[in-house]
Amino acid sequence: MKKLTARSLICLFLAMLLALGTALFVFRWFREGSSWVSFSANDHLYSNGVLKSGTILDRNSVILAEAGESGWSFHENSTVRQANLHATGDGQGKIGTGATNAFAGKLSGYNFLTGARSLFDGGRRIYLTIDSGLNQTAHTAMAGHKGCVAVYNYKTGEILCMVSAPAYDPASPPEISEEDESLKGAYINRFLSASFIPGSTFKLVTCTAALETIEDIQTRSFHCTGSLPLDDFTISCTAPHGELELGKALTVSCNCFFAQLAVEMGPEVMENYVSQAGFLEGYNINGIPTKASSFDFRSGNAGELGWSGVGQGFDLVNPCALMVYAGAIANGGKAAEPQLIAHTNTKDDLRISLYLPQKTKQLISADTAGQLQQMMKDNVTNNYGAENFPGMRVGAKSGTAQDGGENDNAWFLGFVEDEAHPLAFVVFLEGGGFGSSAAGSVASQVLQAAIRAGY
Repeated sequence: MKKLTARSLICLFLAMLLALGTALFVFRWFREGSSWVSFSANDHLYSNGVLKSGTILDRNSVILAEAGESGWSFHENSTVRQANLHATGDGQGKIGTGATNAFAGKLSGYNFLTGARSLFDGGRRIYLTIDSGLNQTAHTAMAGHKGCVAVYNYKTGEILCMVSAPAYDPASPPEISEEDESLKGAYINRFLSASFIPGSTFKLVTCTAALETIEDIQTRSFHCTGSLPLDDFTISCTAPHGELELGKALTVSCNCFFAQLAVEMGPEVMENYVSQAGFLEGYNINGIPTKASSFDFRSGNAGELGWSGVGQGFDLVNPCALMVYAGAIANGGKAAEPQLIAHTNTKDDLRISLYLPQKTKQLISADTAGQLQQMMKDNVTNNYGAENFPGMRVGAKSGTAQDGGENDNAWFLGFVEDEAHPLAFVVFLEGGGFGSSAAGSVASQVLQAAIRAGY
């Protein structure tokens, strides 16, 4: 009897393991089945490692890439091909975040119930949220600089413009060597998959923390002499700014002012606010993860903390996260999470998908967001020039970041305050120089094109 009981318990244990294993398999099958099927060794879907079916279009039905038995074919215009390279991808799978690679499962027609044997014959037509013409405008405006430009609707999450450089022509891909500086990093989407020293754009986070943790911050004044000694470091500004309060300090981008605030608030407060801003988690854009930002507020002395407070030091921020943060400032503290797929259709253009807007967590309180909105609009009026953004109510923050290179990196970040055109944007130019002039000019050109297109 004891043997029978023991055997029964063993059988029950094995049955439970089987049930648990089956449940785990079904769960992974549901979540990862698309990537299993779209593995390039699957001869049902691939020929010599290239997907045999599927079409990628922009939001206006412009065909950007189409798969066939002989491989991928791309748009007839070489400039359009290069401008949209990091959104579309190439035919070799070297750009991991490109649609030809990242959305292979959707392009093949895979579904959970029937797998690769689709309910509808042929591959899928994926309509991206981007406007290929807007990407072309951004690509041209970047004038050969490495970096990225992006614009999205902070209410719907649609990424309207996403350009990364350097780029190449996917119709005739080059062999890129380690010594080739002009194309170094061409396989990386700098908007989604990279992080950079943010420069003065990070002062928006330091400003947010100060507004919410320092009681007299709105009435406090600080005299900037052009430098501020902190332990072994000297925080320096481009010039003495004189007497400053918070709003003016943001407009003139006073390093001494914001370094002092960071030191006063301390590393724990700074850590809390970069976490609240959503920088540490990254975003998942239709299955494509963005790179998480990173910071180190604790390992150094007061001088290093001060430099971190102005966007230097160990700060590394992902451009997509910065853009979403700007959208949240414009939208009461929350914004739509970015997405790249508008919808998926059959080869006969029957729509078979629905992508609904998803909101971020509360990245910034509504009251603080309102205060920052006004400060950023004042930046444009009093510093960057409202005439550079005709017909638009723009709030912005520039950044000039030093990373040890020959020239400084240029940032320009902000939003359009308009119910008809709820846009947030980010521009990053490696070696671009001064943020408001170099990156600001690119932002102006792209935003004007977006408004003309009705976005």
